[in-house]
Amino acid sequence: MPKLIEQEVSLLSSSKHGLVYLTPNDWTLVADKACRVSFRKGQVLVHRGKRTNGVFLLLKGTARVQIPSQAGSPEIGPGEICGEMSFLEDAPASANVVAHQDVEAYHLDRPTLESLFELFPHLASRFYRSLATNLSRRLRDLIEPNVGQ
Repeated sequence: MPKLIEQEVSLLSSSKHGLVYLTPNDWTLVADKACRVSFRKGQVLVHRGKRTNGVFLLLKGTARVQIPSQAGSPEIGPGEICGEMSFLEDAPASANVVAHQDVEAYHLDRPTLESLFELFPHLASRFYRSLATNLSRRLRDLIEPNVGQ
């Protein structure tokens, strides 16, 4: 595995707010199939009201999740995912995600993820378990922002 990809896999696998149940082998598969994308500060990664057709895994930089009903904008950074709600529901995104700094990310589209999950069902199980854990944590953070920090 090339050194850059090895470093990115290490970053993704060590994130405490990322896809925590994925194994090193899972991450290698994901990195191999993902498309690397870049966003300049101010560009929109996820557009509210539009389907994402996949997910973004942040490698560098930060982005703000602009939730219409919230005064503040939660920030996500390296190792974290966005676009997962739209992906899970196959529905339009509920919020904008805007690059707060220049962002580099892996993009995994729905067909790529579905083919990986067909070939590696245990990857699917760990992926969805990780998403459930992330969504639960994010909901808790919205309900009680300063608990557990």
